[in-house]
This record gives sequence, structure tokens and C-alpha cells, in this order.
Amino acid sequence: MTSSLAARITRTSGSNFYYAFRVLPAAKRRAIYALYAFCRVVDDCVDEVGGEGETGLSRWMAEVHRCYAGRPETELGRELTEAVAQFPIPRSCFEQIVEGCRMDLATRRYPTFADLRVYCERVASAVGLASIEIFGYEDPRTRDYAVELGLALQLTNVLRDVADDVARGRLYLPLEDLERHGVSEGALLQAARDPRSPRPAGLRELLSFEAERARSHYARAEALLPARDRRSMLAAEIMGAVYRTLLDEWVRRGHPVGGERTSLGKPRKIWTALRTIPRVYWGL
Repeated sequence: MTSSLAARITRTSGSNFYYAFRVLPAAKRRAIYALYAFCRVVDDCVDEVGGEGETGLSRWMAEVHRCYAGRPETELGRELTEAVAQFPIPRSCFEQIVEGCRMDLATRRYPTFADLRVYCERVASAVGLASIEIFGYEDPRTRDYAVELGLALQLTNVLRDVADDVARGRLYLPLEDLERHGVSEGALLQAARDPRSPRPAGLRELLSFEAERARSHYARAEALLPARDRRSMLAAEIMGAVYRTLLDEWVRRGHPVGGERTSLGKPRKIWTALRTIPRVYWGL
């Protein structure tokens, strides 16, 4: 059987989420693939060389509206239409995701963490809120869990992707944090562009601070997840476990901001996913 476009986008992207999605039953897996593929294509509009920018974002948002009306015009749109017809995904989640991507077209620096949090909630927490509608939940507090987990995942991405983001002219680390730790923007940019250059004083402390902030959001997510929804959030918990492992690996490597991007090999991702199952189901 030929795989869907959304499944192919998800599989070939090398996403850390792929193994989390595999634990879902077929209908939910098709829907989460469609959601992920949408996130991928709108992100590509603002991140990839030759991306369509605002034109692409507007075009995809128009397709979302057509999906909710049952009149999609694209292959991915048809898969999204099936997802939103089967699961109560709020249209506002797609609007927030696109608005977050739109921020990448205009915003290059974030003065405070409060500013960065707005961005993270749009590009990540909104995805979490859409995802839990697919996973299924009973307790409304699970929405708070989704918001916090989304923040944790995105903050992990921010740390892992400093060099890639600098190459695109962006810096997501809050400027107030740089100032607090005595790290100039210029010195950080130089470290990201040339990992062989001397590390500026205060950089390790800055990055340790940011890592602990991410960990605090993982901890808050764990504390907020209601017991009765824990099993239905297995895929989300696998996502969190893989990304926490990625964060730990980034720390173990010395908080790199340049050079080779920190990643986990396929066996380690699979092992992390497998060991999450007994923890979620039986507390082991």
C-alpha cells in the first residue's frame, strides 16, 4: 500500500517524533502525520532557501479554512480534512502555528523570555493542544500539560539549533539572559559561527541556565499530567522522553552552540521510546 504524503513527509524529515507516532492506532497516526506535515510545510516557508514566506503562509492558512469547510485543494489538505473531521482540533491551533511561523519573518531577536514564550506557545504549544485532541483526553488539565510540554520541546530546539538559527539571522536566546550572564551578542554569534573560537566568559553559565529552564518545563508538564490521561498521552510522553534525552546529550557534549548539530541515533530513539512504555503504563 502506498503511504500518504503526510506519512512520507514525517518519515523522511528525520523527526524525533516519528517513533512516538508509531505507537498510535492507524486513524490517530494518519491524523498526527497530517498535523506534523502541515507544521513542516509552513515551517519550510520561512526557514528554507527559496521558501515562499508570507505568500506560502497565507496560501496554507487558506487551505486550512477550506479543510474545515470540507473543500481542500491539495493532497495534504485532503489528509488534514480527514483529521479535522474525525478529531475536534480547534482551527485556532492552526492559526497560532502559522502566526508563530510569521514571527520568524519579522522577529530576529527576543528581548525577554516573556517575548520568547509567546513564540514558543505559537509554534509548539499550539501543536501540543492540537495533538491531544487526536490522542484523546478526559481531564481539561491535560491542556495545561500540552502547553508546558510544548514549551519544553521548543526550548530544547532553541538550544540545539543555535548555529542553524544564527545562520538564518535569528537568535532566540533572550537578550536579557545574555546581559544577566555578561555575554555579548557579538561573542555568542562568533561562537555559533566558529566553534573553534574561544568561548566567551559566562557562556557556559548562560547555557546551563537555559537548559535548566527547559528542564523546569518538562518537570511542570510531568506534574500537570492527570493520572487518568497518562496512558492516552503515551505518544506525547515518548516525545518528551526523546527530547529530554536530546537535551541531556547536548549538555553532556558541553553545551555546543556551533559545529555539528546534536542528535540521537535511531537505536537510541527506539530504546528511549520502548523504555517509556512501562513507565507510562505501570510506573516502572
